[in-house]
Amino acid sequence: MINRAMGIVTKVIFLSPQLEKVWVLVEGVENQAYAFPQEIGEIKMGETVILNTTAVDLALGSGNYHFVMGRCPTEMKKDRQAGHIMKLRYTPFQLKVCAVEEEASPFHEQLRKAVGLAGVPVISGSLHSMLIPCVCGLKAIKATLRIAYVMTDGGALPLALSRAVRKLKKADFLCGTVTVGHAYGGDLEAVNLYSGLLAAKEVLQAEVIIVLMGPGVVGTNTRWGTTALEVGQIINAIYALGGKSYTIPRLSFSEPRERHRGISHHTITALNQVSLAATRLVLPELSQEKKEYLLNQLERLNPEKYQLIWGRGQQGIQLAGKRGFQLDHMGRNYEEDPAFFLAASAVGEVIAREIQG
Repeated sequence: MINRAMGIVTKVIFLSPQLEKVWVLVEGVENQAYAFPQEIGEIKMGETVILNTTAVDLALGSGNYHFVMGRCPTEMKKDRQAGHIMKLRYTPFQLKVCAVEEEASPFHEQLRKAVGLAGVPVISGSLHSMLIPCVCGLKAIKATLRIAYVMTDGGALPLALSRAVRKLKKADFLCGTVTVGHAYGGDLEAVNLYSGLLAAKEVLQAEVIIVLMGPGVVGTNTRWGTTALEVGQIINAIYALGGKSYTIPRLSFSEPRERHRGISHHTITALNQVSLAATRLVLPELSQEKKEYLLNQLERLNPEKYQLIWGRGQQGIQLAGKRGFQLDHMGRNYEEDPAFFLAASAVGEVIAREIQG
């Protein structure tokens, strides 16, 4: 069931060609909402809009924002651009894109001939908040690296919602983005993860690929009921395409929930039960006490599923600070939960040092 409301637009802030932030009056109360011009066109002051208020009504962690579903009346030009692949298929919001693989794409022939990743390093992780520290870990060691971000549909579907991507692209820290599955809004659109990975290598010419879901994650306090388990599926895809797999463990020593303390049960389940291939699991430099805690947890992992590598992580964190990138996870910053961010940065540093030789 979708909760809806009508609102009158009182203010519009342009964030990017794919995202607008608007203020709307709903029954005399001003609310904030996100609007996607790619779906509904550009909103004007004074317009009446239809809002999806479901998440705010349920007090969910989606930033207290409504989402604009449509305009009243709607005056939009028909999209005449190439492409016929639909994302959000068979819903009222289905969206036409030109997928990188389809015949109308200028990259169709490249993708048709692509056979594998040829050893390109691919980093998998379970949360979008790992993106900035991971990219900074790579760039801190080798600033010229071409890094592509592949966004899955395990979290937010519109890439435009990612403040991290906007900041990284503005700093020229990413060579491009690919949105796969029903995620959309990347520099390239792909039908699935496999073709998305190949597009990152062949079209964006990435030297390193990072695969994470968009902002947000679904969890249910059960072993299997979380989108974070896609990490195991990403590892399988990397193996199938001949890439070099690295995984960011979800670490925390500030997390009040026991199941996420140290190495999260999400990471352990994804590697033990979902992945069918081995990955390189990188742990950051921590105190001896925390190191021993993690080593005890690793005894629960099948030794055939991972190769343990110890990294550092501090240089990536320092670079993020110098560039003014905000590090935030579950409402905690770096000082409050350093292990989480160090883990993501350490993977980047390890790979960049290997590439540097």
